[in-house]
Amino acid sequence: FQCGDAYLLLLPQSVGFSTKVTLRSALPAPPVSGQLPNRSRHIKVLYGFWHKRAVLSLPPKAEQFECKTPAIADIVILVDGSWSIGRINFRLVRTFLENLVSAFNVGFDKTRIGLTQYSGDPRTEWHLNAYTTKDAVIDAVKNLPYKGGNTLTGLALNNILEYSFKPESGARPGVPKIAILITDGKSQDDVIPPAQSLREAGIEVFSIGVKNADENELKAIASPPEDTHVYNVADFSAMGTIIDSLTRALCERVEQQDMEIKGEALLEATMVASPQDLVTSEVTARSFRVSWTHPPGTVEKYRVVYYPTRGGQPDEVVVDGSENSVVLSYLNSLTEYQIAVFAVYTSSASEALRGRETTLALPMVNNLELYDVTHNSMRASWNGVEGASGYMILYAPLSDDGSADEKEVKVEGSVNEIELEGLSPATEYTVTVYAMYGEEASDPMTSQKTTEPLLPPRNLRFLDVDHSSARLTWEAASRKVKGYRIMYVKTNGIQPKEVEVGPVTTLQLRNLTSQTEYTVAIFALYDDGQAEPHTGSFTTKLVPEPLDLRISDVSTDSFRVSWTHAASDIVLYRLSWTPVKGGESKEMLLNGNVDTILLSDLRPLTEYEVSLAAIYSDEKESDAVATFESTMVTVRYACPLVVRQAVKNLLIGEETTFSLQVSWQLQDPNVRQYRISYVTARGDRAEESVIVPGWQNNLLLQPLLSDTEYKVTVTPVYASGEGPSMSRVSRTLPLIAPKNLRVSDEWYNRFRITWDTPPSPTMGYRIVYQPVSAPGPALETFVGDDVNSMLILNLLSGTEYSVKVISSYTTGSSEALVGKAKTLYLGVSNLGSYQVRMKSMCAQWQAHRHANLYRVVIESLLNGHKQEVTLGGGASQHCFYNLSPNTQYKISVYAQLQDLEGPAVTVIDKTRSYPSNLPSSAVHILQSVPLLAVCKAAKADLVFLVDGSWSIGDDNFQKIIRFLHSTTGALDQIGPDGTQVAIAQFSDDARTEFKLNSYKEKETLLAAIQSISYKGGNTKTGRAIKHVKESIFTVEGGTRRGIPKVLVVLTDGRSQDDVNMISKEMQMEGYIIFAIGFADADYGELVSIASKPSERHVFFVDDLDAFKKIEEKLVTFVCEAATATCPSVLMKGSTLAGFRMMDLFGLTEEQYGSMDGVSMEPGTFNSFASYGLHKDALVSQPTKYLHPEGLPSDYTITVLFRLLPDTPQEPFALWEILNKDNEPLVGLILDNGGKTLTFFNYDYKGDFQTVTFEGPDIRKIFHGSFHKLHVAISKITAKAFVDCKQVGEKPISAAGNVSADGQEVLGRMVRSRGTRDNSAPFQLQMFDIVCSNSWPSRDKCCELPGLVRAGVSSSPYKEHQPVWYPTPEDCRSQWLLFVFKGDVQSQAAVQAIARQVCEQLIQSHMARYSSILNHIPSQPVSVRTVPGSPGEPGRPGPRGSQGEQGPPGRPGFPGSNGENGRPGERGTLHGCNSSDKCSFLRCRPKPTKKSISCSAVHLGK
Repeated sequence: FQCGDAYLLLLPQSVGFSTKVTLRSALPAPPVSGQLPNRSRHIKVLYGFWHKRAVLSLPPKAEQFECKTPAIADIVILVDGSWSIGRINFRLVRTFLENLVSAFNVGFDKTRIGLTQYSGDPRTEWHLNAYTTKDAVIDAVKNLPYKGGNTLTGLALNNILEYSFKPESGARPGVPKIAILITDGKSQDDVIPPAQSLREAGIEVFSIGVKNADENELKAIASPPEDTHVYNVADFSAMGTIIDSLTRALCERVEQQDMEIKGEALLEATMVASPQDLVTSEVTARSFRVSWTHPPGTVEKYRVVYYPTRGGQPDEVVVDGSENSVVLSYLNSLTEYQIAVFAVYTSSASEALRGRETTLALPMVNNLELYDVTHNSMRASWNGVEGASGYMILYAPLSDDGSADEKEVKVEGSVNEIELEGLSPATEYTVTVYAMYGEEASDPMTSQKTTEPLLPPRNLRFLDVDHSSARLTWEAASRKVKGYRIMYVKTNGIQPKEVEVGPVTTLQLRNLTSQTEYTVAIFALYDDGQAEPHTGSFTTKLVPEPLDLRISDVSTDSFRVSWTHAASDIVLYRLSWTPVKGGESKEMLLNGNVDTILLSDLRPLTEYEVSLAAIYSDEKESDAVATFESTMVTVRYACPLVVRQAVKNLLIGEETTFSLQVSWQLQDPNVRQYRISYVTARGDRAEESVIVPGWQNNLLLQPLLSDTEYKVTVTPVYASGEGPSMSRVSRTLPLIAPKNLRVSDEWYNRFRITWDTPPSPTMGYRIVYQPVSAPGPALETFVGDDVNSMLILNLLSGTEYSVKVISSYTTGSSEALVGKAKTLYLGVSNLGSYQVRMKSMCAQWQAHRHANLYRVVIESLLNGHKQEVTLGGGASQHCFYNLSPNTQYKISVYAQLQDLEGPAVTVIDKTRSYPSNLPSSAVHILQSVPLLAVCKAAKADLVFLVDGSWSIGDDNFQKIIRFLHSTTGALDQIGPDGTQVAIAQFSDDARTEFKLNSYKEKETLLAAIQSISYKGGNTKTGRAIKHVKESIFTVEGGTRRGIPKVLVVLTDGRSQDDVNMISKEMQMEGYIIFAIGFADADYGELVSIASKPSERHVFFVDDLDAFKKIEEKLVTFVCEAATATCPSVLMKGSTLAGFRMMDLFGLTEEQYGSMDGVSMEPGTFNSFASYGLHKDALVSQPTKYLHPEGLPSDYTITVLFRLLPDTPQEPFALWEILNKDNEPLVGLILDNGGKTLTFFNYDYKGDFQTVTFEGPDIRKIFHGSFHKLHVAISKITAKAFVDCKQVGEKPISAAGNVSADGQEVLGRMVRSRGTRDNSAPFQLQMFDIVCSNSWPSRDKCCELPGLVRAGVSSSPYKEHQPVWYPTPEDCRSQWLLFVFKGDVQSQAAVQAIARQVCEQLIQSHMARYSSILNHIPSQPVSVRTVPGSPGEPGRPGPRGSQGEQGPPGRPGFPGSNGENGRPGERGTLHGCNSSDKCSFLRCRPKPTKKSISCSAVHLGK
């Protein structure tokens, strides 16, 4: 070989080990020894010259083996992912796994394959039941990420035994179970015990070693025989050579195991059979029945075990062996339960018969109906629900500001109807009905209804109107009206008159002024107030003229004048008489009660005109009525005397538009007939006449011209000629239009018009209406003459209409009565646009009180493209996305009420254009950035720290830029009102690309990201993180107070400096850190950098092309952490949602010195700091910095404090929030005098509410010791806990939110007022607000020394006995005390004790154990937190060895004092690894640094 070296590989033909021999250039091949006799070998020569490799293989490669056995198996592959593998070799491992999987028939009911990758810790990549097809498993193998880390094979073997081969992970009973280990090196922990455990559990183990694997370790792990279960290849590239032999061996063992299992199962089935055919039935929300078929044999009893699938304590029911069903009761609704039924025999138990069932939701009411609605009540009815113990009805009005005065009514389960009373008129109510099952409520059924307004009276009419009175009539408003108030006033007057009447519908108005228009308003009076007025107007008539003026007792010089009173309020009459042919006119005034008078001293044979006028009390004088009469003369004739007379009392009345009624009087039998002639007064028509018989004394003249004056003359005709004529003048009525147009019953699509009819009869009325404020045609309708009111329908909403009412007569039509009416406006108001971006735009409006839906449409004015959405009636804003930049859009909002839709309310705005400095390539990317809904409320200071070292490369750096671009593009609002973004790039040092306050718009931010240049250099991650903290997260850099601080670190390799110290420091100070690793990043280092839990804060991808897989999850987690209402903070060693109030108030070691009246003092332990708040210190902070979005609905206030001897007896607020006027909104009050604790706030209705706790447990906190107080607030209760023990529970209403314009104060005296505040002194060690009301049940009060219980634990080492003084079980991870006695401490003893420490710490402080153990390896401890399914009875095992001594018992009673011993030798002080005679090791967490500190103390102390 002239160009390089070669390798000779001797490979087994079926199973066994391979051998690698190096062939040097120009040298003969060395002999190959150590081969087993009588074995065939494949020979492969791999020849390498520089960077290329050619492979010569003999014999030629055959087709891959495929296992076609019908037997199935559960196969778990355990893959070494340690650093020694390397990323390139790991790709070869993936190829090997693909070939391995391809050999089997994979499926849900076929062979299942799971995979776990391990290094320092195991990570389950997927369980057996994760994938149901071979293609899905192969895809998962192709995407398997490289883990990196140390090699702890023993821990990994333990892990797959505990987690992978479990029913919940997909392992099936009666199916062969196989584990396949692939590793390249020797394990750093013990593999023999876990491998033995696997084999004893019936799991067959195959081990495959590559390169530097320890062959003896592989044999110790694998199942026998070694020649079929152990494989070792010299290089990763040679792994493919064993795939055929491995898969054949696996296939054979699956088939053999299957036969063995079926044989055992058949034997067991004849002896201990399981029940069969599990069936669930009678499923309800709280129970279901489980039934099964009896197995053969005599079953003593059945054990039925059940538990919720999502976690919970298993419950068990035992039934007699003769039963085959049982009802499982008292279950949770809508919960899936796992069920296992065991048959119990005399000396054994069967395997479990398993199943699952989900309970139903609690039945809810249906057919909720609201009816019989009045102005102050409505009835609600619903269909009852069987099994409900009662019903809870909540009802509240809907208001524009969202507040609601909710009321609650509870009824028995037999009631399904209720009347809701005391409601407000014209108010929309939401009625919600819950079916109650004890204390548990079903889902609600909700309906809405609007109460009637206080109905005004309708159809006001004015009847019998004369000169001084009118009768009002109206239709009753409602049965619940208790009376009416009538106000009337002269239209041009200012002094109204008022009358109150009972529930009547008519009223006579008297003493009115004639010829005067009056306006009348009628108010309906209810118990709840008065309705809107119903108005109208009328005009009084002229004072009437005297009636029936007549003359009698005529003589030659006198006659009597008589008349009838026209009204009762006449005070005088003016009577005058004048000779017709000239002469002196005479006049007299008569008393108003006179109705006749004899006029004398008249001239004979003279015609007189007699006129009479009435004068009324209001000094109005009527028109005069007149008549004519002639005095008589006596003539002597030879024949009988006939006197020809004129008619008397000629009257013209009943005027209409086309007729006049003429009547007269003349009692003269000699009259043969009457001639009635009539002519227009202006003489433009010829005179017409009518002849009637002498016995007739009236005539209707028609047809006449309307509004025309006529002179009518009546002449009696005698046999001897015509008698004297009598004439009168009268006028026909004009074509009178209706009067007094009124509008009522306005609604969104209708209104009612009412008018007063004219006095003359009509044929009907023509109604014409046309929109004025909107385009539209005129519409017309006709109603009869008996109608004076009409409801006009199908109108446009919010539109003014012109309305005309025209009277129709036989002779024509009147003038139009014109008015205007307007429908109510069914539309939103104050519509405007906001948050206008390049690709999005939002609209907001003021909601309409009656709308139940909104249709919102956005339309491009450029191309007409539309988006449309329908929103609920409570919505007042909406955002549209995926718009085009630099385009005008019109947003239209249509309010809808049932089937009615109002007019469009529109706003036009234009999306922003691309920044001028944005590259064209960035424009294309920007157009595809999706906006995540979860980020709409995000508000954070977000910093990306990007690895720019040489290992990244130019191409990959551009992929990082695209990732940053896409990730920030998914955020909603950029800038001071939303999320601020900064980016720093690091290598040897860090470079700030731009700060948090650099960009206030997304477009310019994205453009800035595109312009970031690649840096290059080494990888100093720790220095870069410190740079971010000191240079970017600063006030000058734009950091905002009270806003979550989020850091995202992206790196591709292990840091060349320390990252632990600065990362822990930032986590302890409340920073939220995400770590993203790719390529050769160290997973353990990522865990150290990131916040806890790692599952949410650590991301690892194989290469930069896989960023898309984590992008959405990362952005979601970042945005969830960036909500100001409940930010994520570090508490108790883990990230929780809440507020560290001590930090926010500045009560920390670094800040307290700058505060007046605050000192640092020892706390519950000397190493725990507390802070003394002295008299009138009045520690406060603006609310906007602590709770800018207010408080959550559910939260827990946690305070560890102590009252001092000088704490006043008067009440003071331990903590409270004040508004801008210094008025308290929410807080905790301690009354040192009354020994009570009070919580107060304002509920959602705005009502102030308080709950007070008292009793012996509460009084403890006033005795001068440290106590831990929890107050857990929910929507319905307030619970108090003292020293982690519940001491009280009170009902409360859901809280309203607090305003952020005030301040939060500690210790403020209750009697403080305004600016003269003072505060009480007390000591404060801890103050947190956790956004959960279940926090007290998880907190263990480990800070209180009074809860520590001492005990002694013996050591297995007789000469070196450690004494362990622990706190309670849950506090061990926070406080451990060890004392070592004896002479020289052996290393084994130190390791054993250190492991005990680690077991306690690992449960809650996994990341901290290295500071305790240093380099001492410890056995990993698996902590199971979720109960698994019930297991089957195990097989009897061999007798075990003597166990270790049990845990310490309870402390006994104190013994008597012993005798004094001899003085001991003086000891020495030393640390954990010292070999001195005595040491006292004390380990505890630091209160401010959240890390473990160990110190050596002399035993004598």
